[in-house]
Amino acid sequence: MNTKYIWLLLTLIGFTACNDIEDVSREEVQVLPELTTGSVDFSSYVAVGASFTAGFTDSALFIASQENSFPNILSQQFAKVGSGDFTQPLMNDNLGGIALGGVQLAGSTVAPRLVFGGAGPVPLATALGRPVLSTTDLAVNNLTGPFNNMGVPGAKSYHLLFDGYGNIANLATKTANPYFVRMASSATATVLGDAMAKKPTFFTLSEIGGNDVLGYALSGGDGTDVITPSTGAVGVGFDATFSYLVTTLTSSGAKGVVTNVPYITDLPHFTTVPYNPIPLDAATAAYLNSVAAYGAYNAGLVQAFAYLVSVGAKTQTEADAEIAKRTISFSASTNNAVVIMDESLTDLTSINPALESMRQATSADLFVLSASSFIGTLAVPGNAQTVNGVAVPLEDKWVLIPSEQATIKAATDAYNTTIASVATSNPNIALVDLNSILQELASTGISFDSFTMNAKLVTGGAISLDGIHLTARGYAYMANKFLEAIDAKFGSNFVESGNVAKAKDYPTNYSPTL
Repeated sequence: MNTKYIWLLLTLIGFTACNDIEDVSREEVQVLPELTTGSVDFSSYVAVGASFTAGFTDSALFIASQENSFPNILSQQFAKVGSGDFTQPLMNDNLGGIALGGVQLAGSTVAPRLVFGGAGPVPLATALGRPVLSTTDLAVNNLTGPFNNMGVPGAKSYHLLFDGYGNIANLATKTANPYFVRMASSATATVLGDAMAKKPTFFTLSEIGGNDVLGYALSGGDGTDVITPSTGAVGVGFDATFSYLVTTLTSSGAKGVVTNVPYITDLPHFTTVPYNPIPLDAATAAYLNSVAAYGAYNAGLVQAFAYLVSVGAKTQTEADAEIAKRTISFSASTNNAVVIMDESLTDLTSINPALESMRQATSADLFVLSASSFIGTLAVPGNAQTVNGVAVPLEDKWVLIPSEQATIKAATDAYNTTIASVATSNPNIALVDLNSILQELASTGISFDSFTMNAKLVTGGAISLDGIHLTARGYAYMANKFLEAIDAKFGSNFVESGNVAKAKDYPTNYSPTL
């Protein structure tokens, strides 16, 4: 009997074991391949670029944003295959901004960071309810370069070659950059020179050309910050400068990834402020339409163009079209269009000095984000008849009219043609199409793991509170696009092996008390 029961027990154990094996075999177990580097040597990775490369976000650079910069995210993946240390010129705090001798430097790019104030972006000082002074001070705590992350916020293409860009004495003439001053290896160093001093075996060259058009856009195309021409010598024209940067970086056999330039007018900095935000009651609208206000201007337009037609300077069709474009009219509504200056209009001041080149905005016009806090203020404090954007037209610096947008697009297209040509002709270069990525963000949105990101301010998840630079999650997505490009060009398998950034590990918003 004992022998019988022992045999039955063994039989049952055997059936159970078979069932367990069968159950395990039915489970889907994903086995990822081992990470391989392909033809790339990651032992010395150097990142060259501007704000995106540095990790600039929420209108500032600070420790947390630098740690979430896309080059630092990439370096964490490269470390798995023997990459060396990746050094960054970390700021002194998480406040953002730069001071000089205990005095906060003026300007939006060197001020403490923006934070979410409940309804929208606000300065950190507003959220904390107290003044904020950056502890990153050029007079007392500069670092000694060079670094692996050579991202310099605000740098244009030719700035990377300028040997006075890190000289503190040049700050007074605005020919130096405070971010490079604090990280340059010497007062006469260049960004490219310091990058080459790290003897890169692999590099990223990102958003070169972005600031070359961004400065023009941020100033509303008013002429105070011109677009870098495509043509011209090295250090002057974009084409020759970009080619020189790539040639130098690859001169010792290094491989790298470059990016093209996105259409910056797709960014929420230029798409958030509506063209028609003015609420008016019936009485106010009637007054603005009266002869005492814009009624006289409208009548003057008819007279001036009648004169131009009579002397053969305009056809009647041309005159009628411009009169319709320039006629200013308000209504009892919550969405009246603002009044703007438009230098593309016919100059009528020689006929009538009161007929300035102004019109009401349309949906084709784009406004810089800072216009949101300017429209509706008083040009003359205490005088209700001097409302900016209504009684007082908005100056050129607040708005990008269609012709200015076309200028930006033409320059961007020219830059991108050069970048694509350089990448295509050089077997050591891969290309990331940032332009297509931003267009996708702005149109349909992008899925990143279980999250969907778009190009809306505050809520979109990809673009930070300044409306231009990325969030930490946006930089993580950007890092993954670099890894995809490296895999495709050089035969590595970062994506296939699962060695990529995960969306959940990167925030879209930083706390004021960070």
